[in-house]
Amino acid sequence: MSGGCTRTTPVASAQMLDGSQLFAEPSLNSFLALGRPAWHATREWLLDLVQNENERDAVEPHLIPLSAVTMQLPFEVADYVDFYSSLEHATNLGRMFRPDQEPLLPNWRWLPVAYHGRAGSVVVSGTDVVRPQGQRKAPDEDAPTFGPSRRLDFELELGFVVGTPTELGEPVPVEAFADHVFGVVLVNDWSARDIQAWEYVPLGPNLGKSFQTSVSAWVTPLTLLEDARVEAPAQDPAPLPHLAGGRDWGLDVALEVELNGEALSHGNARTLYWTLPQQLAHATSNGSAVRTGDLMASGTISGPDRGSEGSLIELTRNGTEPLVLPDGVTRAFLEDGDEVVLRANAGSLELGEVRGRVVASI
Repeated sequence: MSGGCTRTTPVASAQMLDGSQLFAEPSLNSFLALGRPAWHATREWLLDLVQNENERDAVEPHLIPLSAVTMQLPFEVADYVDFYSSLEHATNLGRMFRPDQEPLLPNWRWLPVAYHGRAGSVVVSGTDVVRPQGQRKAPDEDAPTFGPSRRLDFELELGFVVGTPTELGEPVPVEAFADHVFGVVLVNDWSARDIQAWEYVPLGPNLGKSFQTSVSAWVTPLTLLEDARVEAPAQDPAPLPHLAGGRDWGLDVALEVELNGEALSHGNARTLYWTLPQQLAHATSNGSAVRTGDLMASGTISGPDRGSEGSLIELTRNGTEPLVLPDGVTRAFLEDGDEVVLRANAGSLELGEVRGRVVASI
């Protein structure tokens, strides 16, 4: 579902659907706050509306082609948290940055590591990505300099959107995930690797991440992903009791990254070590409240095979093995003018794409 469903409002009002006035609002937030029973009822009503021939006269005056629509951010982002839930991604980066140590830090297999992002920098698919500026210091430089990032990257992620809020001090257990989460979006957490590398010790990502995060214009309801649910990878050691469970929430969602019209990577969300319910349970385990419109993302999703990595830093081995594209040009990191498109599907169900073109620094 996307935001600003004004075309649905006349039909819903005429049929006295509960909450019909909410479809005239510019975002989904008020609808999301109604909770799971309302989500289910609305979906059943919409399905009947578009499948019932007797409703054609009521529906057709309000149908417009997608090509004539300017898509907007479907929900107002209340808060944004980005996790680090892919074992393969965390291992790949650990081997690059700590070649003489264990690739995973001691806490990684015990909890879903995350950082708190900036909700105000989340934008809808199709928004240009202005190359960020910041401090960066290469290993062979004596001092940092300030300027445009030279190592701009994408990150292929799956995010979930909270509908039903909680009170402060109220954790969300793993088994209550579907009572609070409306659906999922594809996420591109654009990353300036040089800015990130210089700033992240000791408190983690900040300006190297906060300049822009792109999401799809459609939120895919969880209920549509029931057939995609599979068993997630085994966890060793077993998680602590508050994170136990949620292993039936692996998602068989095929993922693709395209750069300038050429496919770079193919992966699958089912490889995630920490599932979406475990991410939400961890985020609220200290009593932190969630609000309608909260966005939580999985972190980069990478698979075990070459060509299944969800970022350029992995695909190019931190720039040491640049990709050669079909037109003969090479890429270690993103150049101005490059367009990245993320796509995903669960069988015949397509999730909304995420598209962004890099433009020069202002």
